[in-house]
Amino acid sequence: MSLQILFGRNSLRRLGVLAQQVRSMSGVSAENDVILENVNNTGIITLNRPKVLNSLNLSMIRKMHPQLKEWESDGETSMVIIKANGGKAFCAGGDIKAVTDAGKKGDRLSADFFKEEYILNHAIGTLQIPYVAFIDGITMGGGVGLSVHGHFRVATQRTLFAMPETGIGLFPDVGGGYFLPRLGGKLGIYLALTGFRLRGRDVHKAGVATHFVDQEKMGDLETALVNMNSPTEGQVQQLLDEFHNQTTAEQEKEFPLKPHMHKIDQLFGGDTLEAIIENLEKDGSEWALKQLQTLKRMSPTSMKITLRQLQEGAKLSFAECFTMEYRMSQGCIDGHDFYEGVRALLVDKDNSPKWNPATVEDVTPNIVENHFKPLDMNRDLML
Repeated sequence: MSLQILFGRNSLRRLGVLAQQVRSMSGVSAENDVILENVNNTGIITLNRPKVLNSLNLSMIRKMHPQLKEWESDGETSMVIIKANGGKAFCAGGDIKAVTDAGKKGDRLSADFFKEEYILNHAIGTLQIPYVAFIDGITMGGGVGLSVHGHFRVATQRTLFAMPETGIGLFPDVGGGYFLPRLGGKLGIYLALTGFRLRGRDVHKAGVATHFVDQEKMGDLETALVNMNSPTEGQVQQLLDEFHNQTTAEQEKEFPLKPHMHKIDQLFGGDTLEAIIENLEKDGSEWALKQLQTLKRMSPTSMKITLRQLQEGAKLSFAECFTMEYRMSQGCIDGHDFYEGVRALLVDKDNSPKWNPATVEDVTPNIVENHFKPLDMNRDLML
C-alpha cells in the first residue's frame, strides 16, 4: 500500500497525485470498481477507478481474489491479464484514508483491508497459470502488490514506480519485504527508505518489470496474448520477449541510479539505520547529502521497521513475509505515525508531519520489536 510522497522543491505539486488517489468514489459505483471478464479463455481484470488513480479498496480485493482462484482451477482459463482504465495510473496505491479513518474508530476495516490484500498478493504470487500485469502508468504500493509478484510485469513510457511509504508513517508492504531485498545489492533498501521514483524503462532496468513495451503497442500486445491458444508460461514469455525486443523507445536512456550504484551498495549497506545515516554523513558528497535530507523528512519509526523488514525478508519465504508484514501493519495501526502522516498529507495538507518519536535515536528497540511480535492466534495471518 502506498502514496506518492515525493520530495524536494516540487513536492507540493507532486502531492496532487496523492490527493487524487484518496478522494471520493467519483462516480464509479462499487459494482464497477473492477471489471472481470473472460475472453478466449483469458481472464482479464480491469481496475476501474480512474478518477482516483485506480486506488485499491476492499470491494475490489473481495472481487478479484475469488475470481483468480476460480480461473486457476476451472481447467479452461489459461492466462490472466490485469490492466487498468484511465491512461494515467495502473494503481497508485491502497485507499489508506479509509483505513486510517477505520483505525481511529476501531473498525475492522483497518485489519481486514491489510489481511485480505496480502492474501490476494500471495494468491497472485503462487498462481498456477501465467499472470501478466500491464503496469502502464503510476504503480505504487497496492498497485505494486497487484503486479510485482506475478509471472510478468510489462512497463511502458508512462510507468512510474515507487514505494514511498516511509513518508506517511507506514512501510513498503504488499510483499515489499520479499521482492525489494531480491533486486540485487542494496537497491531495494535504497528504494524503500527514500521512496525514489523509477520511470519508464528504468523500471525494467531495476528488475521490477520483466518487460518494457511501447505504450502504443500495448493494445496489439493484449490482442496477441488473448489470441494465444492455451499458452504455457514459456510461450507467453516468448511473445512478451518479441514485443520487448522490438521496442526502441528510451533505448539509449541511462539508468538514473547507475552512477550511484556503488555508493548505494556501500552507504546503504549499514546494519542499522544509524549506520546508514553515519555513512552518508561521512561520505559528504552532494549525492549523499541529498539522500540524507530525504531521510530526514521520513518517519524515524517507519525507516527503522522498514530496514528490519527487508533484512528479515531476505531470509524468509514468500508466505512468511506476508505474516511478518501483517504484524507490522497492525503495529502501525496501533501506533502514531501512520495517522500523523495521513493527517499531514491528506487531511490538513500542511505537509509537516510531527513524528513521534521525532528522531531516529528515540526509536527504541522495543518500539521496533512491537511491530514484529506475533499477534493473537485469531488475529495473525498464516498462509
